[in-house]
Amino acid sequence: MIKTERILHLKSCRGRKVRVVREHYLRERVPCYSSLCQGDCENDGKVLPGDLTHYVVPDVGVVVDYLEILEFRELQGIVFTQTACQAVQHSKGRRQHNRLRTLLNDPRHDCVLFANEFQEYSYCPREKGESQDKWQTRCVYSAAVWYHNHLAGMMDIVMITEDQDAIAEYSSLNSGVYVISIQDFLQEFWPRLQAAHELYSSISQALQEKESEGSQKEFAEHLAAEVLEAGIKSGRYIKGTLNISKHRPQNEASIMTDGLSNKDADMSRGVLVLGIKNRNRAVHGDVVVVELLPKSEWKGKVTALAGGQVDEKSGEENESKPMPTGRVVGIQQRNWRDYVVTFPPRDGTQSQSRNSQRILAVPWDRRIPKIRISTQQADALQDHRVVVRIDSWESTSLYPNGHSVRVLGRAGELETEVQTILIENCIHVPPFSDAQLREMPVNSPENPWRMDPAQVAERRDLRESHLVFSIDPRGCEDVDDTLSVRSLAGGELLELGVHIADVTHFVKEGSLTNLEARTRATTYYLADRRYDMLPAVLSGDLCSLLGGVDRYAMSVIWELDANTLNVKSMWYGRTVIRSSYQLHYELAQALLNGEQAEVPELAKLGPEEKDAKLAQLTQALEMLTHIARQLRAQRDRGGALELEGVEVRAQLDEERNITALVPRQPLEVHETVAECMIYANHWVARKIQETFPHQALLRRHPPPRQDFFRELVDSATAAGFTIDTGTNKALAESLDRAVDPQDPLVNRVLRMMATTAMSQALYFCTGLESQDQYYHYGLALDRYTHFTSPIRRYADIVVHRLLTAAIDVDRGVDPCKALVGYKELEETAYHINSRNVAAQHAQKLSTVLFQCLYFKERDPQTDPRCVADAVIYSIRDNGMLVFVPEYGVKGPVYVKDREGLVVAVGQDGSCEWQSGSVRQYPDHITTTSACGTATFRLFDHITVRISVHSSSCHPDSLKLEVISNKRHCSGEPQQPRSQGRSQLVQEVVRLAEEAYQQAQVVAARRPKLSREEREFSQSKTPNLYSLLEEVRELALMDLEMAAQM
Repeated sequence: MIKTERILHLKSCRGRKVRVVREHYLRERVPCYSSLCQGDCENDGKVLPGDLTHYVVPDVGVVVDYLEILEFRELQGIVFTQTACQAVQHSKGRRQHNRLRTLLNDPRHDCVLFANEFQEYSYCPREKGESQDKWQTRCVYSAAVWYHNHLAGMMDIVMITEDQDAIAEYSSLNSGVYVISIQDFLQEFWPRLQAAHELYSSISQALQEKESEGSQKEFAEHLAAEVLEAGIKSGRYIKGTLNISKHRPQNEASIMTDGLSNKDADMSRGVLVLGIKNRNRAVHGDVVVVELLPKSEWKGKVTALAGGQVDEKSGEENESKPMPTGRVVGIQQRNWRDYVVTFPPRDGTQSQSRNSQRILAVPWDRRIPKIRISTQQADALQDHRVVVRIDSWESTSLYPNGHSVRVLGRAGELETEVQTILIENCIHVPPFSDAQLREMPVNSPENPWRMDPAQVAERRDLRESHLVFSIDPRGCEDVDDTLSVRSLAGGELLELGVHIADVTHFVKEGSLTNLEARTRATTYYLADRRYDMLPAVLSGDLCSLLGGVDRYAMSVIWELDANTLNVKSMWYGRTVIRSSYQLHYELAQALLNGEQAEVPELAKLGPEEKDAKLAQLTQALEMLTHIARQLRAQRDRGGALELEGVEVRAQLDEERNITALVPRQPLEVHETVAECMIYANHWVARKIQETFPHQALLRRHPPPRQDFFRELVDSATAAGFTIDTGTNKALAESLDRAVDPQDPLVNRVLRMMATTAMSQALYFCTGLESQDQYYHYGLALDRYTHFTSPIRRYADIVVHRLLTAAIDVDRGVDPCKALVGYKELEETAYHINSRNVAAQHAQKLSTVLFQCLYFKERDPQTDPRCVADAVIYSIRDNGMLVFVPEYGVKGPVYVKDREGLVVAVGQDGSCEWQSGSVRQYPDHITTTSACGTATFRLFDHITVRISVHSSSCHPDSLKLEVISNKRHCSGEPQQPRSQGRSQLVQEVVRLAEEAYQQAQVVAARRPKLSREEREFSQSKTPNLYSLLEEVRELALMDLEMAAQM
């Protein structure tokens, strides 16, 4: 080891230049990470293969500016030097450096990091007077030469650079070490990788345009990092994430941080940032630093509805109470991502040079500013969706500069719009690679998969002893969970079992499949498709707990007191199960209701055997429902909330054309299954937290901020109800009382508003939170996690591993592998949380897309399906927000347009636009015109016409227009909505529990019932039912026929 010195010129916190001398140690043995190594290097981890034609060593400039090209998986054998990585960190910041680190750590990418500045024979000290660029290029070339010599010339080395002087100087110095440009490299070695060629062209043009930027200032310069840090510490500046209003993206944005409301009551609603200039080049999602304006300049948010009916720049709208208002003085972290833009039709204002045209592309997301792109394909890409990345936003430019990455397709086409939704939510779901699929077990007709006898011997076998069944949506393929229930000890005990797919048996920690599952974090469900977290052989086959096949499972089994449901004992462990029935929700509910229903698994049985098995299944479902009701009642007493979401399913035909929008019809069996899953998740959370207090992955639901309930409280007060939001129990009881006997929609809408006010539930590591933060507000549980869906959630896979380790600890066995540290677990939790938000947002946007497709194909003036009933749930300055229950649609209805016309109501209730005025009140809004005064009150029913507002650059949206102030009466009868969970518990549990217990005891002793006895609850003939049936038949006969009989 050789000791040297490195001299660094740094800046102090006060901005002064400081000369720092540091010790620097050189070693002879530094890992090369090549399988061709001739020097016995300690190459732990990823190693470059030896069957390539060459290794690639990119120059500093290439890594800094063209990293996106190096991310192509087709490019193999890339050696990143320490010199280049440090340059990325210093010139591009932490975000780009983390991106490079992720690339190096990803085993799916064939690249390694070489610590060239610590290798004795590749280290190059900087010479006096040598520029930094020249020195860095010399360091990288020296590393390339060392690699060639270290591998004894068995592998050619290609150094790629954009420095023409370096190519001229180094290209002929060493045989076997080639120095070429990126363009030549792509043309020589990857002529068919068209995407890389197009990306190189796009980045090169963007870099050229950046060099030719003007000098006139359009924005103020950002303050230095040390000034921002000092200002934040002193309280002069405020740090937070910029959130641009999606309704008024040109004018309104806000800054919100967790600590603002605790420091100052004025800050409880955040800081308002008005106008493009005050944003100072910050983009939605950036972490910014703001300076407050004087109180005399504080403004309020506009309270009028925004959208197609309102001119954002009119300035005539009313404002809410003034709030802290500021301006951005610095950006601490850029959170730029891939953006989808549309190239608008060409006009004369776009600047054009000989080789390219500069286009202001319009982002799909209205909150993102236009992005200036230089391209040679401006004409060909008109009206196309294109993925772009922002490169820079200088103070001399009104718009950010960027480059195109790839073309998605023509705007408006279904596949293009679906891919747009995925990219806008940073969802990357490529096909599973061959390397990942090679890790999968084989299951084919020629080579069927079989259980390992050694595994079966280690597990508890439930195949013969338990009636196991699943209840899922119709057509479900990824069956995560099954249930079992039976009576023990003569009816004194009930055994409840929740059996979950044992995914961790197939997905090993450290495998490529596990890495991909962690990256995706969840299965993404869209309206017409899904993107699985795991390969199909697992998600739809070997892990899925399908009916009639043997499967591995992780089980939780409780023995419960039949009267109180107190837990007498419980068992966690790995099992082998065979699901007897694969039920869907509607079939299970029909069996519970005593209706005639065909169970596919019983179709081929004889009548007697079929009746006996159907009675056994029905009895198990009834027992399960009884348990779920009592479990729900226990949580209700603790303050559990019954919330209301808007769930709509797009019904598609075989050609994927949308035929109907079907709101989800709630069934009691939905709540039964959910309650059993909640119970299992709660007990698993207790187990892993008690065993590993600092390394458990739990899920918490923080209490919502009280100001988020303001709209709910005001709307409920206008309807004559009082909503107490002090605690979850008070809120639940208030919502239960807020029932209008004449209109059940009122309670449903209030629960929807309460759902909107809720905070986001989050995964977290127990080692980083105090125990009082574990509480789940919505479920009213002290500890909670996700255990029951490992096929579609990576968090459940982590919890399965923790539970397996906890079981090993109980058995006195050390866990097979060391548990991950709390910091790594927290990083995993943060990643999963962000992916869950993306999945929810993508699913919502997908539903809106198909809602628009449904109505786009219909004429709103003539098609009766475009006219629907709506209920008003909020009043605004120029209209109201309504809910359309038939389609699950929420949206604005305007009573005043931008021309000043208002909705006038005729004597028959029909509406038309006339000149007039509008006046808003807390619980209603009135319009005055030549027809008189019309009033629209909260929770009134009105009739709306639904149409589609189309946009070539932005997503389509639904437009709701009031056509009558009366309730819409369609020809089809409304389907009755099932009772809420709380009402169901209060009504059924109170009246039926004792009778149920007695019936269970009697049922255990009596013989099997015939089909007639089970359906009609009558004794064997002759009985009252049979006598009445005879009387009915005789009454329908002719008198002559009756006399003959």
